[in-house]
Amino acid sequence: MKNLNEAAVMTEQEQTTAQSRDRTIVRTSMVGIGANLLLAGFKAVVGAISGSIAIVLDAVNNLSDAASSVITIAGTKLAARHPDKKHPWGYGRIEYLTAMVISLIVLYAGVTSLVESVKKILAPQTPDYSMPTLIIVGAAVVVKIVLGRYVKGVGEKVNSDSLINSGTDAMMDSVISAATLGAAILYLLIGVSLEAFLAGVISIVIIKSGIEMLGGTLSEILGERVSPQKVSEVMEAVSECPGVIGAYDLVLHDYGPDSTNGSVHIEIADTHTAHEIDALIHDVTARVYQKTGVILTAVSIYAMNTREPEIVSMRKQVCDIVMAHKNIIQVHGFYADPEKKSMHFDMVVSFDEEDRLALFRKALEEVRTGFPDYDVTASLDTDYSLT
Repeated sequence: MKNLNEAAVMTEQEQTTAQSRDRTIVRTSMVGIGANLLLAGFKAVVGAISGSIAIVLDAVNNLSDAASSVITIAGTKLAARHPDKKHPWGYGRIEYLTAMVISLIVLYAGVTSLVESVKKILAPQTPDYSMPTLIIVGAAVVVKIVLGRYVKGVGEKVNSDSLINSGTDAMMDSVISAATLGAAILYLLIGVSLEAFLAGVISIVIIKSGIEMLGGTLSEILGERVSPQKVSEVMEAVSECPGVIGAYDLVLHDYGPDSTNGSVHIEIADTHTAHEIDALIHDVTARVYQKTGVILTAVSIYAMNTREPEIVSMRKQVCDIVMAHKNIIQVHGFYADPEKKSMHFDMVVSFDEEDRLALFRKALEEVRTGFPDYDVTASLDTDYSLT
């Protein structure tokens, strides 16, 4: 019963952590909504009174930020749904879709602003600034800097792309507001209005930011390579288990922030019994989960020859032949049967190689030439996690 109790505790802790993360995201988004609605209201009034297109567009941008926060809350609630028959891995990836929608909103706001800016360049209007106008715009700069740093910081802490995107957007808004303030001061000093042109520059910056956010989110949805740090943590946890000689072929699947499943091959001595192998697999999966939070759904076994010195020497010779090629990263899973005169191993060829299959075949043929009495077969492995 001890193992069952420990598993129940881990599940309860996991649920508590997830709920705390969701509350943090919602609370931070509510702060963003309130701040952006206040800023949008003030800027809309000031922009209408002064006739400043840049300030009006800045107000519209604040409204889009508030909408982004609403979408973040909705996405967080949907992503928190429990796994079901239709989606057994849960709904965590909805957060990536939420981040994508926010990126599209930013992009749309930039395009709309650019269109309005061009219209004002073709039909310019003279703004009418006052001291209260400048004070409000200046205060908006300070608020946006504080809000942006806060939202982005929380987003990085809880691993929320939606909050990170919102925070980055807010920091960019502070630069835009500062530029608007600068244009107003310049107009008061020398009487030159750069309103429409500044609004055009602002629009281009917004569009660029939206494209970058969208590209990053789409890359995550498509599936990115796991960070070297995470790979190192998992491999270290596996290798620490008594009886594991080597760990290879780690494949990790991202099912949303802080939700990662995967599989790994472990190499063990060919002297283990089935009972010992079963206990070892349980040890590996438990240790990896406890140390990294990654759930290993499959642990495959490579049996390593340990009883015949001849095979140990053969393994070294094969590794020397194959690893002489620059873009072959690793050889593993070697096993030879001297009675049947057969051997097999896996070869990991780097993505840097222009023709991975050609290099694989070349190295395999060299091994066959070196061991003409053996039936040599090999598998071409994909570099999922190695750097």
